[in-house]
Amino acid sequence: MDVALAHLDRPFDYLVSTGDDEAAQPGVRVKVRFAGQLVSGFLLSRAESSEHPGKLSYLEKVVSAERVLDPDVAQLARAVADRYAGNLADVLRLAVPPRHARVESQAADPPAIEEDSGIKEPAAGGWDSYLTGGAFLRALRDGKPARAVWSGLPGEDWPARLAEAAAATVLGGRGVVIVVADARDLDRVDRALQATLGPGRHVALNAALGPAERYRRFLAASRHQVPVVVGTRAAVWAPVADLGLVIIWDDGDDVHAEPRAPYPHARDVLLTRARLADCAALVAGFARTGEGQLLLETGWAREITADRAVRRHRSPAITPTGDDSQLARDPGAVVARLPSLAWQAAREALQAGTPVLVQVPRRGYLPSVACAECRSPARCPHCSGPLGLQGARDVPVCHWCGRAAAAWECPVCHDRRLRASVIGARRTAEEMGRAFAGFPVRTSGRDEVLTTVAAEAALVVSTPGAEPVAEGGFGAVLLLDTWALLSRADLRAAEETMRRWLNAAALARSAADGGRVVVVADGSLAPVQALLRWDPGWFAARELAERRDLGFPPAARMASVTGLTVAVNELLGLARLPEGAEVLGPVPAGEEQERMLLRVARSKAADLAHALHEAAGVRSARKAALPVRIQVDPADLF
Repeated sequence: MDVALAHLDRPFDYLVSTGDDEAAQPGVRVKVRFAGQLVSGFLLSRAESSEHPGKLSYLEKVVSAERVLDPDVAQLARAVADRYAGNLADVLRLAVPPRHARVESQAADPPAIEEDSGIKEPAAGGWDSYLTGGAFLRALRDGKPARAVWSGLPGEDWPARLAEAAAATVLGGRGVVIVVADARDLDRVDRALQATLGPGRHVALNAALGPAERYRRFLAASRHQVPVVVGTRAAVWAPVADLGLVIIWDDGDDVHAEPRAPYPHARDVLLTRARLADCAALVAGFARTGEGQLLLETGWAREITADRAVRRHRSPAITPTGDDSQLARDPGAVVARLPSLAWQAAREALQAGTPVLVQVPRRGYLPSVACAECRSPARCPHCSGPLGLQGARDVPVCHWCGRAAAAWECPVCHDRRLRASVIGARRTAEEMGRAFAGFPVRTSGRDEVLTTVAAEAALVVSTPGAEPVAEGGFGAVLLLDTWALLSRADLRAAEETMRRWLNAAALARSAADGGRVVVVADGSLAPVQALLRWDPGWFAARELAERRDLGFPPAARMASVTGLTVAVNELLGLARLPEGAEVLGPVPAGEEQERMLLRVARSKAADLAHALHEAAGVRSARKAALPVRIQVDPADLF
């Protein structure tokens, strides 16, 4: 039932009338009378009798005979709810889209497709470039539950590789679910699947399609008309028949974390699904997360990487600006935003007629400013929020309340001049235009995201995640303001930095074709060393070892409890935490709320989730007025 109360998180029995007997099949939507109200729900199963000793009510209505809740998805939803200390009703809202009656009546059967017709063979130089790539494809074709963590090579046409893995699974007679981070990646994989599988064998699920078209494509999967479904985060629940392979690309991207309760991560949902369905799984990306490394170290998955010689051949020439040899040539490189090495790499690439990518961590013009005299951060006189500039001739604007501070004056030294503390992508584009006069400068970020750029001399200034694909690859990639990524107060700061650098560097041409990557950072730093060797596995193993020593995820299981102090204390007082559980905190969580962290060994993760859900059920039964948010393994711990 669509009742998100923890103490009612269980199935309820109802009678089925003779008139509804044919339509009332497991997976259909129904209406039932509960506590005097008419609520929506799903029919989970049918039985001859009930163990409930009391009187049963009848189903009020079978909303539709369409069986939209697949039994395997229902089992997965229950497992995910238990994993994240959530309610089944909340998970089912994520798994099944809203109904469109017109679409249900109009959806037609697709044209018949001849078996194996139109499916292309894997391209040479693709999976066979990796030590175990060919064996992985053979296992998929044979229907074996092969599980792997794949680290892509620089310049890899990864959508084509995912499509080839899907094709091998389809040839083995089984289905595929592919999850990517955003709409741009989805478009690329959609085109690759169309080229590899041919028409009529897959659907792409995207929120931008609109409710009606999205539901139409969901029905194509639910009616088992297509064997392959690709989409963003919500596609993890796609009801594919006889599932043989689940894939997630770039699992470190934070958009894979669901922002709605119970806050599941797409990677964990897919891995749970692979376990329940006993099917193959592929965790793929240019970078590798701690969770991916843990899968390898526990033996749950095998590694797919290329030989060192292949990596050297495919990699661009990567150079840091902060090592001793570079500082000897350019002593000012330690403080320069665009050292001479980076300037020379960009100039040479432009003169060769190739595009140049400049990655800048911050968007906007000057997102942070300070007093030009005493360097004190400029704050809003109304709410004390940080001030920033949106253009060269604009007045400072508060990032919190949005008010303009035209008459700003430093409260420390009373100076009214401002200087840049952090430089954004738009200001960087302006500076690049002056430094490389005569060459076009384009930006790619939140306001306008470029998908592709032509193979011609141009500068592209991009924020992380918005980098376009250049025809033939970028001649040079400049990674600026690296301190802004590495100095973040976040458990995953180094891991996220590595991911963003590798994703950008992978767009460069190989060194043999003149491709260069310049990272404005000290070459002794671990992320820089991993980038220089293109060795995300070494870096992930190092990060996981450090987290294991510190007792942080994924080496341990943690949960956060956030709310007003009295509500958090009430829930923790009710929770029967497993033996050995550590309670850390409290720490402020904004708006007079506090946050407590709970830590247990991975072997007791299920006990911790059960204890928190049980305590939430007691508060729900008591009709507690103050809410508490429970998150298991939250993306942000600090």
